[in-house]
This record gives sequence, structure tokens and C-alpha cells, in this order.
Amino acid sequence: MADKIKLAVAILVVLAAVAGFYVYADQSTLLRVIGLLVALIIATLIIMQTAPGRTALGFLGDARTEVRKVIWPTRKETVQTTLIVLAMVVVVAIGLFLIDSFLLWAVRYLTGPGE
Repeated sequence: MADKIKLAVAILVVLAAVAGFYVYADQSTLLRVIGLLVALIIATLIIMQTAPGRTALGFLGDARTEVRKVIWPTRKETVQTTLIVLAMVVVVAIGLFLIDSFLLWAVRYLTGPGE
């Protein structure tokens, strides 16, 4: 029950921040954005006090651990893969252009010259 109340309060904080952002439209955009960010931080801190928030925090910690375990490609591998992808994009683009040109020619041939 306490978690539901905390989540409701966090949602109300976010809704109030968004409403305030638009209510004070005549104020500086920088101040409104800062106010919105502060409210989002407060809502996040409230959410982290709930069971779902602690679960999410644990998930983020686990995700960070997994990212550290990843064997990232070397610069050379990254460049080679990028060049292969670019080459394939060019090949597919040319192929689609040729197919489109053929279909355009075929439709013009079948429908006759336009006026």
C-alpha cells in the first residue's frame, strides 16, 4: 500500500511539473526546463524508495555489469564492418533504382505516352 502511495505521489509530481512548465510559459525556457528536471529527479528519488524502483535499480546494476563483460570490437573491425554496410547500402540502392526505372518504363510502355 505504501508503494502505491509513493508511486502516486511521484506521478503527481511529474504531472505538476509538466503543468507548471506550460502554465509559466511566459517565464524563461531555461528556468522552466530546470524546474522540470528538478521535479523529475524528485519523482525518480521517490520511485526508488518503492519495491519496483529497487527492482529497476537492481536491473540497471546488472545491465551495467553485463556491459562491462562485453568484448567490444577493435577500431579496425568497426571500420571494416562499417565499410561493408555502406557498400551493401550502395548496392541495394542501385538495385532498387534499376528495378524502379524498369517498372517506370514498363508502365509508360503499357499506358502509352502521357500528355
